[in-house]
Amino acid sequence: MSQSRSEMRESPRKKKRKKGKGLKIFLIIVLVLFIALGLFIWKIYSDVAGTTEKIYKDVETEDVRDGSVDISKKDPFSILLLGVDTGDLGRTEQGRSDTMMVMTVNPNTDKTTIVSIPRDTRTEIVGHGTTDKINHAYAFGGTAMSVNTVQNMLNIPIDYYVEVNMQGLQDVVNAVGGVQVTSPLTFSSEGYNFTEGVSASLDGKAALAYSRMRYEDPAGDNGRQERQRQIIQATVEKVASLSTISNYQDILGSLENNMQTNLEFDDMVKIFNNYRSAAGNIQQEQLEASGTTIDGIYYGIASDEELNRVTGLLKEQLELN
Repeated sequence: MSQSRSEMRESPRKKKRKKGKGLKIFLIIVLVLFIALGLFIWKIYSDVAGTTEKIYKDVETEDVRDGSVDISKKDPFSILLLGVDTGDLGRTEQGRSDTMMVMTVNPNTDKTTIVSIPRDTRTEIVGHGTTDKINHAYAFGGTAMSVNTVQNMLNIPIDYYVEVNMQGLQDVVNAVGGVQVTSPLTFSSEGYNFTEGVSASLDGKAALAYSRMRYEDPAGDNGRQERQRQIIQATVEKVASLSTISNYQDILGSLENNMQTNLEFDDMVKIFNNYRSAAGNIQQEQLEASGTTIDGIYYGIASDEELNRVTGLLKEQLELN
């Protein structure tokens, strides 16, 4: 049956009304999604700001830098990373810095350098008046004494610090859904088995066992520090990926309970904006120390040549030469 003239005249109008109605619905959906996304981003921003406020702790250290570092102007800066042996196996005492790493970040060279310091390195403990293992600095005087001791030994300024306890390592790795690492050797530790050259997914407890074994490692503490750097790098990469966005509250909770730093929230935002390219180019270094026994106590002795090598490397990255 053919359409009447009136029906033919009304059809284009109906089509326009349907198209107009469909467009409005589409725009409303987009607007709702945009508002929801905005609220979600604001919630994340607010939660991150709240967490950084809780973990912030300033420490009084010796000022050895000529002038202050300005991350707003993209100055290269340094961070002392401290992993302390508290928070695990029921430990609540002050503890020692089981892990010590100096990290320099330079946006001009687009490079991040991480230098591991063996825990048994013999050096002057600044503020305590003794020469001892460097990890004892934390036991004697906490973060401040550790920072001052590292500054003195390497003759560089430490601008910031990040301290995480052993429980924190487990919690963060669990919060990001585990990390993937390839073991450089075959060994067993705390009930876990690791095979050379085989990639494995580790939860928090397994990552802790993997990172702190040293007696079965032919490289000793150097080998352990290599594995610690693996865990840190894998965790950072996982945190930075979008795959962990749904777990961000768990990640923040694990940091809030197990981490301290003198980086404020605004500092973190500036670093994220100004130094991202350097985070993708990481150079890993090791302060080499030869083992020896003095008065029945084992120490690692770093030669003057080795100290000068590491100091020169870090000063170059901090543009202090």
